[in-house]
Amino acid sequence: MPALSSTMTEGRVVQWLKQPGDQVSSGEPIMVVESDKADMDVESFESGYLAAIYVEEGDTCNVGVTVGIIVENKDDIDKVKADTSPSNSVVAEAPTSTAVAPPETETPAVPQAPPAAPVAAKPDFIEIVMPALSSTMTEGKVVQWLKSEGEKVESGEFVMVAESDKADMDVESFDTGFLAHISVDEGESATVGGVVAYMSKTEAEAAAVKAWAISQSSPSPLVAPPVAAIETTPAPTQAPPTAPPAAPAQGEVVNSGRIIASPYAKVVAKKVGVDLRYVVGTGPNGRIVEADVRKAEESGVSGAVPDASVAVVPSGKVIATPDAKKIAKKEKIDINSITGTGNFGRITAEDVLKAAGKAPAGKPKPSAPASAPAKAATKDKKEALPAGAVVMNSMQKAVVQNMNASVNVPVFRLTYSIKTAALDDLYAKVKAKGVTMSALLAKAVAVVLTEHPIMNAQYVDNSILYRPEINIAMAVALKDGGLMTPTLQKADQVDLYSLSRSWKDLVKRSLEKKLSPDEYNSGTFFVSNLGMFGVDQFDAILPPGAPAILAIGASKPVVGLQSNGLVGVEKQMNVTLTADHRHIYGADGARFLKDLCELLEQNVTELLM
Repeated sequence: MPALSSTMTEGRVVQWLKQPGDQVSSGEPIMVVESDKADMDVESFESGYLAAIYVEEGDTCNVGVTVGIIVENKDDIDKVKADTSPSNSVVAEAPTSTAVAPPETETPAVPQAPPAAPVAAKPDFIEIVMPALSSTMTEGKVVQWLKSEGEKVESGEFVMVAESDKADMDVESFDTGFLAHISVDEGESATVGGVVAYMSKTEAEAAAVKAWAISQSSPSPLVAPPVAAIETTPAPTQAPPTAPPAAPAQGEVVNSGRIIASPYAKVVAKKVGVDLRYVVGTGPNGRIVEADVRKAEESGVSGAVPDASVAVVPSGKVIATPDAKKIAKKEKIDINSITGTGNFGRITAEDVLKAAGKAPAGKPKPSAPASAPAKAATKDKKEALPAGAVVMNSMQKAVVQNMNASVNVPVFRLTYSIKTAALDDLYAKVKAKGVTMSALLAKAVAVVLTEHPIMNAQYVDNSILYRPEINIAMAVALKDGGLMTPTLQKADQVDLYSLSRSWKDLVKRSLEKKLSPDEYNSGTFFVSNLGMFGVDQFDAILPPGAPAILAIGASKPVVGLQSNGLVGVEKQMNVTLTADHRHIYGADGARFLKDLCELLEQNVTELLM
């Protein structure tokens, strides 16, 4: 059972998309799981045959519990079926049986001493594991520990920042205790479910837990006892939300230190100018959610958003990136004296360099056109190529996995030429109002999809799943490698101007790796636009689970026969559709492209309605 969000502790199997004996391909959805956020398809990371199901549809289990078994060879299915119950019980009771076995064989020599020693040596502890921050994540990197060994950790408090295959995300603790031992340091990676740290329940037990953790070479990644204990912790932690009426008082600070708020709540607060220090959260464990910010805005709790430098954890530990820490240590600068300018007050490498008087002056921004001297300087200063093979980061590995999974899907491709005179005219009129070409194209695709539901539907195990919402996911390349697909949700229902504002915000937070899972994994139709690079035409790879993806080329002048019978020059762009041929046929794709062409060439003003 994967953790489909950083706050998920258990999940319910809504539906098995495969049955025992069925063949499963890597990247193929195998079941639908209901998390604490939404129902999501869960993909298989391996190819093989589903041999056994341990958790039936409708049943619930803790994160990390085995829900099914996949075998490589079909011949092994019967072996697993014959031992389904014993194998499942062994997984659950392995720690107990391991501890009991030795005394049975050594009882003649030492009657009771052997069993007593292991029990005394193993202290009561809580494991912190690497969560699955997305349904495709198999490993994660610890970007930063927000707590140090020996510090107290409250339930619902952020304990580390993890890099998934999609973004950097804060990870909360589900329990209250003391961080006794960190087993995965900053910059190191761990598989999903792997133990990254240990917590003791009391400060006095921290030393014993640390000693025991160091002595263990490969501790179990399953965390059954702590998960069960979670049921009792939310009650006391949610006591503060009973005082919302007092929150609107502008002079009363209700949140000191690190403010726990949802990513979207932070974005909204920044837009409307609400100071989160004065907002009482009503979400899980007192977390501030969007509704709290909106309520605070209506109540007049506004003013300047607190300076970035105040974003410090309650213990006084300054939040800084790993690079910033290294540079500060090298330059012998007290990092506590530096004001952070990064997201939510995080100290960046640039902040430390500036404090050391070594910040590069006039650093060109990506959005600004480079001047001639800047271009010359770039050519002169060529970065040295790294020696040997460079290990991919988590996001690049995820792209590899998705590309390999796409090989198993039969697809077809259709290319269509669209005249862009009307589209260019409309863009010239709305560009000054903040509308982007990407938003125009997304809106056009969404409008046409309303008439072609099969193009928005997903193939699932000999069935067609029609999606009621039209969510357009568009590819964005990241600077450090990898690819994100920020999603414009319900694009057919949102007006063009709002859609443009949303897209700009999504792109910005994609580059900062600050998107929430539902903002990058909820796409129902995909678009890839390389036209801005002058690419005439290209084929896009179909993402796993997607019905189709539209590749958009550049709009360029083309000499041809015009409608008046004369030879002339008109601007055209080529669009290429890649579709899942298991449920979408050539005629479906052709009709979709024909209607898209008609909308952009003849009825483009409908996008303003």
